[in-house]
Amino acid sequence: MEVKLTKSFSEKISMQKPIKKVKVTRFLITVNVLGSAGPLRFVVSENDKVASVVDTALKQYAREGRLPILSSNINDFFLYSATDGIDALGPLDSIGSLRVRNFILCKRQKHVMTKERAHGIAQNGKGGWIAWLIKSFNFRIHSH
Repeated sequence: MEVKLTKSFSEKISMQKPIKKVKVTRFLITVNVLGSAGPLRFVVSENDKVASVVDTALKQYAREGRLPILSSNINDFFLYSATDGIDALGPLDSIGSLRVRNFILCKRQKHVMTKERAHGIAQNGKGGWIAWLIKSFNFRIHSH
């Protein structure tokens, strides 16, 4: 007669190696949105990616009902460090790698190149801007 000794679930867990707790540093950041009245402040983890920080900032901005109204697409924005604001941060960069707490959120500029604009740029100071100005005002006299 064989006797099987089975251990309960709690006994099995107590015999396992203890799980190491990884300490994740969280800190408060300030994000200034260009054109907005004041900064956004929220807590992030040092391992958070820049893309998730931009997403959180846009959600908080919309939740607070701030103006001007911004799109919710994170690809339409750049995040810069307030102290080293020369280059935008990459979307896959870790927010804690910079060791800064202040950031600037800027909307990505979309430049549409039209034939008229390209021609005006090609003129390069040869009086093309005057023609462009007159054409843009489009002086017409309307009769009633």
